[in-house]
Amino acid sequence: MTSVAPLKRITAAQLSDLILSGSKKLAIVDVRDDDHIGGHIKGSLHYPSGNLDVTLPTLVRKVQDSGAEAVVFHCALSQQRGPSAALQYAREIGKSNTPVVDISVQPQVYVLDQGFVGWQEIHGEDERLTENFRREIWRNGRNPYL
Repeated sequence: MTSVAPLKRITAAQLSDLILSGSKKLAIVDVRDDDHIGGHIKGSLHYPSGNLDVTLPTLVRKVQDSGAEAVVFHCALSQQRGPSAALQYAREIGKSNTPVVDISVQPQVYVLDQGFVGWQEIHGEDERLTENFRREIWRNGRNPYL
């Protein structure tokens, strides 16, 4: 059984470098719920944690179909929902009944350090990396909807 301990972490700087270089096919999964307001990482997939149990098979298929080499999960702070979603994903792709063409080509699973709160502090206003950013929502670096 997979546990939270072996989940790899990635920093906002590392992730932005990967995105901008295009050196690796990425799937970025944002599991924020109502706090999704105010911006998101460009190209990220929004799968709210509140219904991830139901949508997880669709997410697994979408990531597999994309050919992603890495999948990065995050929530607001990546302390609970993000790591939990990454763990659910890792367990799902490890199941014997999950339709996987080749388990050896499954993407590496990461959790974004400091979540979107940390991301927006560095990259919020960079339109190459962040979509729909609303500075007025992130006054003082904190989303009031958290």
